[in-house]
Amino acid sequence: MSCFVYVLWSGGRGGPRTYVGWTTDLERRLAAHNGGNGGARSTRGRVWFLVYAERYGTREEAMSREWHLKRERRFRKELADSLKPVPKRGRRRKSE
Repeated sequence: MSCFVYVLWSGGRGGPRTYVGWTTDLERRLAAHNGGNGGARSTRGRVWFLVYAERYGTREEAMSREWHLKRERRFRKELADSLKPVPKRGRRRKSE
């Protein structure tokens, strides 16, 4: 049975956030987070997008990697920063 460690991203109210977890079914887990049944209070009321996933052969490996990813704040910050929208530039008026 494959297990996955995943990182979700949300740009909702309160600023961008990431969430790290593990599962055996990525689609079902993402649907649960977006349906308000993710189990984590921090994920409720936001729209989440799957932005990163790793596959592992055992639950123990996935849980260990999840533990490490949750502590790798720099990785998660760089990932979140790479997903921020690029600011729109003001339009120039044509010279007459």
